[in-house]
Amino acid sequence: MKNIVKIEQLELASAVVELGKKVGAGLAAIGLTGAGAGVGIVFAAFILAVGMNPNLRGELFKLAMLGFALSEAVGLLALMMSFLILYS
Repeated sequence: MKNIVKIEQLELASAVVELGKKVGAGLAAIGLTGAGAGVGIVFAAFILAVGMNPNLRGELFKLAMLGFALSEAVGLLALMMSFLILYS
């Protein structure tokens, strides 16, 4: 009888760990929404800036690509953390 109780406790503990991993991975993936919003803000600002001063389009495009890359890097880090939590 004691062995059955221990097995049930181990199964419950394993289920709680799996649940924690899934919740943690979901919470870590929330960072992807921030990355999406950041990319949208970068390109919205780029369009507005080019509209105000079309002569600086080349320079502004370089800065927009830098902002896009940095925003996307944060999103990829959030995705990586989510996968690490889920599959480790």
